[in-house]
Amino acid sequence: MFTGLVEGCGTVTSVAAASGQLRLGIRPHFAWEKPLQGESVAVNGACLSVEGWDGFSFRTYASAETLACTMLGSLSRGDEVNLERALSLGDRLGGHLVSGHVDTIAHVNSVSERGASHCCRFSFPEEWSRQVITKGSVTLGGISLTVNACGPGWLEVNIIPETWNATVARNWQPGQPVNMETDMLGKYVGQMLVYFLQADLGIQQEVRRDRSRLSLEFLREHGF
Repeated sequence: MFTGLVEGCGTVTSVAAASGQLRLGIRPHFAWEKPLQGESVAVNGACLSVEGWDGFSFRTYASAETLACTMLGSLSRGDEVNLERALSLGDRLGGHLVSGHVDTIAHVNSVSERGASHCCRFSFPEEWSRQVITKGSVTLGGISLTVNACGPGWLEVNIIPETWNATVARNWQPGQPVNMETDMLGKYVGQMLVYFLQADLGIQQEVRRDRSRLSLEFLREHGF
């Protein structure tokens, strides 16, 4: 579990692709004690496991499933990435709950200055629009951001100077792919609503078929 508060950037030191899978070497730009074997780290918002550490860089692996859902496959040696180690219980939750399980790939449409901040507009598959709301949270490239405005297949965020300077957001250009994760709590609420609506529809159908079965016991059995 992560917060979307990027700890710092890192540089891709090696890329080894084989059979639709990928191994990456990444050197953090910030002080990092020896990572534990198997610990989780978010690389541009995608949760990966540490396979090894040579004192300067860590190695990690991305499966075919991860590559299909993220932009990690487009990384090259020398690219900068956002890094965040997993959240510890008791840590401050300054961003929002982030799973590191990327939902889709968004693309940068535009980047414009707004005073000292930068306004970035993204497009993404419209099917994810129902999980994006104005003033809600979204994770883009591993960064926890607030949605300023949104519509079918697009959203805008405002990036403050601190975030702009401390992350790879400063390198975003129109057309660039960025990992996107919608708000985790919103997804659970949406799934629960679908379940209850389906259950309610099923009960209505049963009642219509046999109205004589409608009773307090019947309703209790179906969660009412």
